[in-house]
Amino acid sequence: MLDKKYLLLTCFFAIASFTVFAQESQQTAPGAAGTSTATATAANPQWSNRDMTYRGKNYDVLDSAYYPKFRAKQFKKYIDHQEIFPPKPRNKWEIGAGIGLYNLIGNVPTLMLWQKGGGGLSVNVRKSLGYIFSLRAQYIYGVAKNLDRQPTTSYDGPYTQFGYVPRNNVNAAFPVPNSVFRASRMESSQLSLDLMFNAYNINFHHARNSVSFFGYLGIGAVGYKTRMNALDGKFAQYAFDTMGKGSTYKAIRKSLQKKMDKSYETAADNGGGSRILDNKTLDFAPSIGAGVQYKINKKFNIQLEERYTFVADAYLDGSRYGKPLGNTVAPGRKSDAISYFSFSVNYNLNTKKKSVEPLYWINPLDHAYSELSYPRHMILPNPVLPDEDGDGITDQFDKCPHTPAGLAVDAHGCPLDTDGDGVPDYKDKQLITPTECQPVDADGVGHCPCPDGCKDINTDKKCGNIGAGTILFPEKSGKISTQIEVQLSTLAAQMQGNPNCKVVILGGGSGSKIKEQHSWEHVNAVIEFMSDKKNISRDRFIFKYGQDGDENIVTFRAANVDESGNSNVPPPHPEIK
Repeated sequence: MLDKKYLLLTCFFAIASFTVFAQESQQTAPGAAGTSTATATAANPQWSNRDMTYRGKNYDVLDSAYYPKFRAKQFKKYIDHQEIFPPKPRNKWEIGAGIGLYNLIGNVPTLMLWQKGGGGLSVNVRKSLGYIFSLRAQYIYGVAKNLDRQPTTSYDGPYTQFGYVPRNNVNAAFPVPNSVFRASRMESSQLSLDLMFNAYNINFHHARNSVSFFGYLGIGAVGYKTRMNALDGKFAQYAFDTMGKGSTYKAIRKSLQKKMDKSYETAADNGGGSRILDNKTLDFAPSIGAGVQYKINKKFNIQLEERYTFVADAYLDGSRYGKPLGNTVAPGRKSDAISYFSFSVNYNLNTKKKSVEPLYWINPLDHAYSELSYPRHMILPNPVLPDEDGDGITDQFDKCPHTPAGLAVDAHGCPLDTDGDGVPDYKDKQLITPTECQPVDADGVGHCPCPDGCKDINTDKKCGNIGAGTILFPEKSGKISTQIEVQLSTLAAQMQGNPNCKVVILGGGSGSKIKEQHSWEHVNAVIEFMSDKKNISRDRFIFKYGQDGDENIVTFRAANVDESGNSNVPPPHPEIK
């Protein structure tokens, strides 16, 4: 049976482990209340300083360096939006070493470490199979000591009847003592392969944890050798009649340990079977266990763990019999077990190739949550901007929200007013009123005499009858929409009324090849529409692209008298589609 103190200690560590819960502090996204963009960037390395893109707390899913070559196909499909799941990243191996309490659960009570019992050392290597399961190989070297709590007395026959050695020791000179306290020392080497599982890293409310709880099932083998403390192993035996005095187990134990030597010189009975490593008995040894890990940083963690190993052998403590029952003994355990309670330090091995922490530390929801809040890869629909009067200027920026249909408007959504007299062109009976003749009446007519020769002024030279306007293309589209057609139809009518005037088509979009190419495509789409659909000669347009501003916005205006430029311009970056 296990010592009560050992059970209490195990319970204490189990309770302490489950009460230790450390969630790493969450980081605030730029723009959150009370956090400036600059502060958030400096405090949170997962934010890119260049474009403030959220990279995730664990690793950048869009970085191909994290994936092995055999997962490159899946990564390409994910990037091309042919696959919704990113591939599993390359993750590190974990190695560790530990020390602990190594105790034998058999027919003879175990001695704990503080009772001058045994202990164990272990080394292990672990590799994650996924976010829940991992494999671990562990080697344990252990020494366990056992000592009877009460003597075996009043029996008939040799010591072997009770599994006590040495054998053949009945001699007239050395009669069988009235009582025997069995004392054994087992030395073992244990190798196990464990299938470990944990789900504590899958967290819906935090990016990652500092604590991980795990359990496992193991298969392996134990090679053991047990020896008894029987004085000299030949004829001389301890005088047990004068030993083991005391009213409590503690007193009995101390009395025995004081008078016994520490030789463990006599080979004990064993269960037979194969031999290995210094004539150790080899047995199959399945095991179960559980533990808790606490992460110090991304490289180191500490661990508490309890492993129970079930050995199909009743001779690990040197005896297959239980406690005495009068002149006989109890049948005893059919098989012994090993308990190893350990403390370990683990380290994540660095590799030459880019890799993440072991996956049992990483929250697989991190990428999904970051993509929902700060999308980089998500396919988003083109925004639909409201434009109630259909003049091409969204309601958010339209200063004249109820412009009659078909009228040419300026960049603010208001009807054009060429001479700036406050009367829009479609109501202005005097389209160009000299400044000195303003203010004007309700029809836009000024009140000043016409200077000599003013009637001979050819206003077509100034092209004042052609208004300016702004065209807004949908995001990532060069299609001429119905709203744009209305604007261009008005422009075509004005150009037909002023056949000697040219029009400058300007596209915004500078700073990158993609923006310049989009700008060119938008300007070209306008000119081709005017040429193909409205029969306006292409030579009457001046082609300009890559100007300051949004690449989705195209503006037009009448060309100045001395202004010239090409109407056919080759695309700047034809390789970009």
